Amino acid sequence: MKKQIVFHEDYCKVYTSDPAADAGRMEAIIKELQDCKFINPKPSKDREILLVHTETHLSRVKLSRGQVYPMALLAAGGALLASEYTCKYREAMFALIRPPGHHASPEGFWGFCYFNNIAIGVKKLLYDKKINKAAIIDFDMHFGDGTSNTFSASPEVVYYHVRGGTRTQFIQNLKDFCDNTVNVDLIAVSAGFDRHKDDWGGLLTTGDYHTIGKIIKKFSKDKCEGRRFAVLEGGYNHNVLGKNVRSFIDGFY
Repeated sequence: MKKQIVFHEDYCKVYTSDPAADAGRMEAIIKELQDCKFINPKPSKDREILLVHTETHLSRVKLSRGQVYPMALLAAGGALLASEYTCKYREAMFALIRPPGHHASPEGFWGFCYFNNIAIGVKKLLYDKKINKAAIIDFDMHFGDGTSNTFSASPEVVYYHVRGGTRTQFIQNLKDFCDNTVNVDLIAVSAGFDRHKDDWGGLLTTGDYHTIGKIIKKFSKDKCEGRRFAVLEGGYNHNVLGKNVRSFIDGFY
């Protein structure tokens, strides 16, 4: 059975001038996922964005140059589709989306992010009472300050940014978090690939992403009936990005 991936051809558009919007970035990933089935999302609604962000924040994004606002809505819509899918079917789902989101706080945005995609996906499930508690694992090189800010006062969501000075420490820290976290209904993953040894972070191997995917898969099977979804965050070396995403997906599914 083909792995299903959330993707829309509009994600390939160059909507602004930053590394997340570079031409060829999404194409490098798609090239490695030709045997997967792609599911098209719809843009999110403003009311769904407002589950996480303020009216002022929404207005600022609307005033951004070019295609930022419609692309940001489509990215949030991809996260919503992935979160709804895994909640309903108890199967893995990866949202191959952009722009990324984990630096977008309720009232501000930076770092190539506009709306916090993963926070919106989780918040909608909580709002609809489809889940009571979630864990968000972020293995991007950068701390997801927007996600942390969104849920800092919310006992319903645990945010964990994986860190480690060595590959071994990084993997062990992720295992420890999974082993010590209980009573969650869903696992959401901010999947950033910029910590690869040939990317900005210079640490992990392509095989490490497969290990990360397997650890999170086991965590979800043990703790929340397999409910898990991931959304793309960082990763900027087009020569290795596709292979890294593929490696993670093969472990995660």
